[in-house]
Amino acid sequence: MGNFQFKFIIPLVIPLFFSGCEYFKEPEEREIVARVNESYLYKEDIQALIGEDTSPEDSTLIVSNFITRWATQQLLIDKARYNLSQTQQQEFDELVKNYKNELYTKAYADALVAKQLDTSFNQDEIESYYQEHLENFRLNEDLVKLRFINLDKNSLDFQEMKKKFVRFNEEDKIDLDKTALQFKGYSFNDSVWVSTRSVYDRIGPLNDGNKSQLLKKSNFLQLEDSLEVYLVYVNDVLLRNDQAPLEYATSTIKQIILNRRKADLVKELEKDITRDAIENKTFEIYN
Repeated sequence: MGNFQFKFIIPLVIPLFFSGCEYFKEPEEREIVARVNESYLYKEDIQALIGEDTSPEDSTLIVSNFITRWATQQLLIDKARYNLSQTQQQEFDELVKNYKNELYTKAYADALVAKQLDTSFNQDEIESYYQEHLENFRLNEDLVKLRFINLDKNSLDFQEMKKKFVRFNEEDKIDLDKTALQFKGYSFNDSVWVSTRSVYDRIGPLNDGNKSQLLKKSNFLQLEDSLEVYLVYVNDVLLRNDQAPLEYATSTIKQIILNRRKADLVKELEKDITRDAIENKTFEIYN
């Protein structure tokens, strides 16, 4: 295998691909497009590359590039087979075989599990898991509950809006909601935990000098840049390594429970399929 021969004739291959001429026929009537040593690329292998709306020029370029990539890969594979030891090749072949088996079995198991998996959640189940694994739910970032308004510096009634924003009783909430269209950005949902990272992304004037103010409970901030004012009120704060609140950990707990249910279903599937094979005499162990 020292000398590699690579026949790659674009001017002939591409036209006959589109014209349907009967060249390079093997006994089984498969049309060859290119060859590298003992490896062949067939017309059927590249038919899916071309869409109905693809122009002839683009089609030729797409097919040409694909053939070149295929040929290069085949040449590298042949070189590898020539230079690698038989032991290495056997190890790689075994890895490929195992990976193929895993793909097949996983796809089959996933399809069966998807049909049987219970994706509903009971709040008691979530709370129970949370209480049993409290130490696993420590925060890896700071969280805050806050509300904010982003408005133009020259907004009318600024002082009145600021007063309502800080006081924030039911009447204030209604009034601020009515005027929300004039805000450049806002959020009044101050009962939900959010990461400080997401807050920094939304409130431009926050910097290293004032970020510490964001981590103080019941704290009002007025931040400004050249054109805008941000009014921020921090209701509550949780710091990194504090206990994560249940509502913040819920999505993670749901995923953990789902993964556990999937694992249990796969175990049951493996037991059932093995038991059925033994009963049907399709699986036997010879002593």
